[in-house]
Amino acid sequence: MFAVKQTKTADDFLCVNKLDAGKIDSLLRSGCPDTCREEFEQMLDEIHFDEFKSMVLRLYVCTDIYIMARNFANELGISDGRFTSLLGDADSIEEHLATVEATKKYLLIMIEQCISWRIERAKTNKCCVVTNAKRYIESNYMRDDISLESIAHEVGLSPTYFSALFKRETGQCLSNYLNMVRIDKSKQLLCCTSKMIYEIAFEVGFQDYRYFGQIFKKYTGQTPRQFQKVANVRT
Repeated sequence: MFAVKQTKTADDFLCVNKLDAGKIDSLLRSGCPDTCREEFEQMLDEIHFDEFKSMVLRLYVCTDIYIMARNFANELGISDGRFTSLLGDADSIEEHLATVEATKKYLLIMIEQCISWRIERAKTNKCCVVTNAKRYIESNYMRDDISLESIAHEVGLSPTYFSALFKRETGQCLSNYLNMVRIDKSKQLLCCTSKMIYEIAFEVGFQDYRYFGQIFKKYTGQTPRQFQKVANVRT
């Protein structure tokens, strides 16, 4: 398939192996068009890509990213035909490897195109994005590490764009929606279990039960204990 014959050192292979596939995947799924160039170049700097004088080494890196980008495009519903018409097929990768700069330019075009496709899909499927975000929150509200960034990554948008989209489509900011879900879950536990308030706070995702109390009162007009007493009287 590729007829490149150059010598590779053990140190060179070590550098290639340090390419972080997880970061590339994250960039494709949630990167922002305004910052993707800077983020991608930083990833290449981490493996000293500018020192890859061997075309074979550039080929290894380029092929890995090409496969990831093509698979990601397929997930978005982009056909192989559309992908290859813009970015070439696997056999044509070699044409873009003449220099380090030419390789970087080709890879960046590929990354930017995938991000553009992702945003294009999201814009035409806004309701689905919000629905998926709500479904993710419903399943993960109890995690203390759930955040705008993690939810945006889950639905394949940049945090900034997703935050604006969520507020526009629901009429409320993401943090308010997450708090409402957590408070609703805590009300169920306060009514139906004998757990301590601090246990319930932790169970619905609050690490500080005092802060939980403040948020609970903000959304219900009562402290958790007041709510629990009224609920118990009613039952």
